[in-house]
Amino acid sequence: MSISNSINILMDDLIEQYIDFLIIEKGLSHNSIESYSTDLAGYGDFLEKNHIIDMAQADTTVILAWLIHLSKKGLSSKSRARHLITIRGFYKYLISEKLLRSNPVKEVDIPKIGQALPKILSIAEVETLLAIGDVSTPKGVRNLAMMEIMYGAGLRVSELIFLKLQDVNLDAGLLRVMGKGSKERIVPIGSKAKSITREWIDTRPLVLKNIPSQYLFIARAGRPMTRQAFWKIIKKNALLAGISKNVTPHTLRHSFATHLLEGGADLRSVQTMLGHSDISTTQIYTHISREYLIKMHQKFHPRN
Repeated sequence: MSISNSINILMDDLIEQYIDFLIIEKGLSHNSIESYSTDLAGYGDFLEKNHIIDMAQADTTVILAWLIHLSKKGLSSKSRARHLITIRGFYKYLISEKLLRSNPVKEVDIPKIGQALPKILSIAEVETLLAIGDVSTPKGVRNLAMMEIMYGAGLRVSELIFLKLQDVNLDAGLLRVMGKGSKERIVPIGSKAKSITREWIDTRPLVLKNIPSQYLFIARAGRPMTRQAFWKIIKKNALLAGISKNVTPHTLRHSFATHLLEGGADLRSVQTMLGHSDISTTQIYTHISREYLIKMHQKFHPRN
């Protein structure tokens, strides 16, 4: 059977084949079969409504969009996990029967029941936070550069404070970051982060006063800034910006990842930039977001 036919016909046929397989080969109960049929029919409706005609078009991004759709409908983590298990089995069957070449579900982790979502700032709140910085002093320039890089590259606070001058290539717009387990990664930064970081590097000698230091962001006596000191900087600027949320350095990292996904970045790219060894760690950022849903609609709906 070809997998490039109309989704209306093909999906029904594939579901019917799979249900027969579950009845005959797996011997599942009537209630289980009914549950599987309902879940698969719902998934088929989602693909059809998003004009996905070929099953091969349903990549990992589509699976994540579907999970967000289920969340938007009010399904609990437990229910979403059940739906995903159903779809996993379905795709596994399609692969085993050589009806599909790649499995988009293998990259998607089961939703964790009761998993806390990371606290994030909206894009507007981030812009307000970064606009409030006082760049009339060398330390003000340093503080803003740190916040711009923290948000612009999604670094951990330990990675930020231990950045060295040799790790920064502003011409290329790249940072060399030493992450957990001494794993090195290359992370891009945007024009605003580059501009203020360049200004800080030019201003940095005024703070050092001939004290040698290899670190990019220095505090007293050329030593790297402490986590606590940077935390206080974030807190102070959030207060000045009128942001009532509990903002920490990690909030900027969470916001970086979420805003990238909302903008259409794929999960693997975000995983690489964050330095996550396991993609399931990155998946927590695919939480409910109206902006992300709008992006999905714009991507898949033909009238946009």
